[in-house]
Amino acid sequence: MKIAVTSRGKDLQAQVDPRFGRAAYILVVDTETLAVDVLDNSENVNAFKGAGIQAASLISDKGAEALLTGHCGPNAFKTLEAAGVKVVNDVQGTIEGAVTNFKNGRYSYAENADVDGHW
Repeated sequence: MKIAVTSRGKDLQAQVDPRFGRAAYILVVDTETLAVDVLDNSENVNAFKGAGIQAASLISDKGAEALLTGHCGPNAFKTLEAAGVKVVNDVQGTIEGAVTNFKNGRYSYAENADVDGHW
């Protein structure tokens, strides 16, 4: 299974970025092999609007089935939901730790956005 994780860096030892649409990087991780596809999200970091929607499209195009992040706004959440991507909020720590926690069933999927947007 492929999952997307918002990240402050480019590898599994990086910290989870609490922002979704404006995260520095989004890592798409294969939960079986831990292979990582690094998505540079720099175009969205300073976007006036639509950062979450653009980032949601990006991870959906990469085949991610779930997103692990700190916070997800309403427009991004709706876009992810429409694409069939499940969202987990309040994720902290390293990317590797987050993936391990996900694999071990320690997270539950969000039912709604947890911030108003432009967080």
